[in-house]
Amino acid sequence: MTAVGWYVHHHGMGHLTRFLAIRPHVAASVVAFSSLPQPAALPDGTTWVQLPRDDEDEGAGAPSAAEPTARGALHWAPIGHRGHVERMAAIAARAPHLDAIVVDVSVEVTLLARLLGRRVVLMTQPGDRTDDPHVLGRRLADAVLAPWPADDGEVHPVGGISRFATRERSAARRPGTVLALGGGGRDAAWDAMLREAIAATPDRQWRVAGGATWIDDPWEALCEAEVVVTAAGQNAIADIAAAGASAIVVPRPRPFDEQHRTAAMLDELGLAVVADASAPGDWPALLARAQALEPDWSAWGVRGAAGRAAAIIDRVAAGGRP
Repeated sequence: MTAVGWYVHHHGMGHLTRFLAIRPHVAASVVAFSSLPQPAALPDGTTWVQLPRDDEDEGAGAPSAAEPTARGALHWAPIGHRGHVERMAAIAARAPHLDAIVVDVSVEVTLLARLLGRRVVLMTQPGDRTDDPHVLGRRLADAVLAPWPADDGEVHPVGGISRFATRERSAARRPGTVLALGGGGRDAAWDAMLREAIAATPDRQWRVAGGATWIDDPWEALCEAEVVVTAAGQNAIADIAAAGASAIVVPRPRPFDEQHRTAAMLDELGLAVVADASAPGDWPALLARAQALEPDWSAWGVRGAAGRAAAIIDRVAAGGRP
């Protein structure tokens, strides 16, 4: 049996959620590397290696002051940081037993894997990825997977990857209901926007999922909501697509304009109402516009996306063409 390593970035919960959606479709055994704690349940044939953090002050000053970009050649490799050294060493120690390494996401781990002579499957994200480190990462990868319907000949656009892709609707839409779907972290600006939206629409029944009111499984809430208000993260959009929901998308500031690029694609495809985070506008009118949409979410390619990604991973691990 082939064996695959899988680097799961620790920022937010999206990379872990994507890993858990794809992993059951991968035939190879998997060793997952991440600074995140091991999930409560892992599929059979999966080993979790928890890595030290490389973004914390170890007493010698902030790692951001330790030349982490190597003069623009990399994104994050702080000099003299013990956690960074130990996490790279932990991946390297397992590499001889791996046929390929999936990287979601890190230019530095991509470079390490290729220098160790391992095949690499790189998970990319939307946005302006034309800087030198991103260009290097793409050149080194055997396959670059885009988890959205990307129009880019350099990547494999497998479609939006949702953990709910195979679920059937569990509830009917409830008139007047709005689900605010946030991320796992705190976002003061997002919270303030929601307070304004809720105050401006007293005739609506709002439910907030995210941050301090995190819901592990929001599927029923997605199915019930007449409108979903969400940021433009890849997993959130894929989950909304799986539920066929009407949505207002408010992109949040992220590196490389990731969420703004995603929102622009949704707007172009007519799949959602896109609002400006700094001045979203008239909330009753926005909700009315979203209700009037009849989005054809099949354009986001959620059905079968996890299986398509897994098939490419297995082919690369077996030495084949992606």
